[in-house]
Amino acid sequence: MNRTFSSFDANNPVSGAFDGEWMGSGRVGTVVSPVTGEVIGKVAVANAEECDKVIASSHHAFQQWKLVPAPVRAEVVRRLGQALRDHKEELAQLVTLEMGKPIGESLGEVQEMIDICDFAVGLGRQVGGITFPSERAGHRLMEQWHPLGVVGVVTAFNFPVAVWAWNAALALVCGDTVIWKPSSKTPLTAIACTRIAAKVLEENGHPAAILGLVIGSGRDVGDRLISDKRVALVSYTGSVATGRYVGAKVQERFGRTILELGGNNAAIISSKADLDQAAVAVWFGAIGTAGQRCTSTRRLIVQDEIYDSFMERLMSLYNQLRIGDTRSREFMMGPLVDPAAVETMLHAVETARQQGAKVVLEPRKLPELGESYITPCVAEVTPDMGIVQEETFAPILWVMRYKTLEEAIAIQNGVPQGLSSSLFSNDMLECERFISAAGSDCGMANVNAGTSGAEIGGAFGGEKETGGGRESGSDSWKAYMRRLTSTINYSGKVELAQGIRISTEPATK
Repeated sequence: MNRTFSSFDANNPVSGAFDGEWMGSGRVGTVVSPVTGEVIGKVAVANAEECDKVIASSHHAFQQWKLVPAPVRAEVVRRLGQALRDHKEELAQLVTLEMGKPIGESLGEVQEMIDICDFAVGLGRQVGGITFPSERAGHRLMEQWHPLGVVGVVTAFNFPVAVWAWNAALALVCGDTVIWKPSSKTPLTAIACTRIAAKVLEENGHPAAILGLVIGSGRDVGDRLISDKRVALVSYTGSVATGRYVGAKVQERFGRTILELGGNNAAIISSKADLDQAAVAVWFGAIGTAGQRCTSTRRLIVQDEIYDSFMERLMSLYNQLRIGDTRSREFMMGPLVDPAAVETMLHAVETARQQGAKVVLEPRKLPELGESYITPCVAEVTPDMGIVQEETFAPILWVMRYKTLEEAIAIQNGVPQGLSSSLFSNDMLECERFISAAGSDCGMANVNAGTSGAEIGGAFGGEKETGGGRESGSDSWKAYMRRLTSTINYSGKVELAQGIRISTEPATK
């Protein structure tokens, strides 16, 4: 690998905090690759004081960055995108080694970083408000969008670089500074990206503290980041339980949040679908990233009359699945992120069995490959089983039957989460109903496309316990700015709104 990653080794800890300078006086954490089971790096994490220093530096940098014209900020983002292009292969290799996803998926994730930079560059000449008609003559009523402040970005292990970029690229163009707290399971990719970004900022004459980094525990780093009033917005990706805590903590100080939480995503297979195409989409949705995507297909709802035929196609694909070292394109699925994730998966399967599930494809540990390797699971369940209401971050597919589309939609919507959903059907009426107000209650509803594979052009996020946040495309940029409504009076006289009139004549006795 090139010099960006040259200091990652098993013996020399790297610093886990950055505010223009690298720091790390906390404990030294070990990073183990789920692919090889070997130690690939050590990180000296930030302590509480260093976290405070990063926040202070980011807040100070914001006072300068917010005054830089948006098109100039966009040019910096363009150059960041180019730097990511230059390092695409190396970054992808590191994502695979540290997180475990197949190299093809890792290349796709790094490409998402590049794509969101391209998207954000265009916003540099578009972010702005509109003018409204005023009810008063000689007045102009308008809306403006101004930089918000410091944005804290807390990311999960499953997409260790893309989610940061979704937030950071938009925040930068909007005039905000960013502090990244990555998952402690994937710190090396965060350090690598921060090194790349720091170089771009410095080469363009801007403070490197514009894109800061803190790696550390929730107690020492996380709580300080979400509690500090200088952090105007916290974008959190992770569990529902932690999301509840983050949301309440930030709301206590009237801060803002973008919450991207659980996704218990379902695919509905109609008798009017192309079953071969649907089977491929469902299969990849369930095993892609070893079932560790927020948008992974976790529930499958199949119409009665084609149930056997569809399941035969689907199981044929599972039987062809090759699991192994994901640095090779030979394998479509690799390990879970760590051995604890394997045990969580097995516990969920056993719970389902106790609740009456019929396990069609039994999960099996693969110790010959490593402690984090396991085969997928497929189980027939009913919607009323408690385990179906939960999200297990693993390659488990719960399969159910339905008779009418209304029943299928009710099953799909009958869980607390609401991120992604899909319907496979070539019937126009079914498709239209699915994406109507009477259809999916998720933030994303796909027709003849799987639950996973969101593009950066559309807003990403969900409803209910998914948190309601939106990142990436469409008008998600508005979350990173503050709205200002202004009235300009050029009439030369004062005229009150709502037709109120005040006499200026002297009072008579």
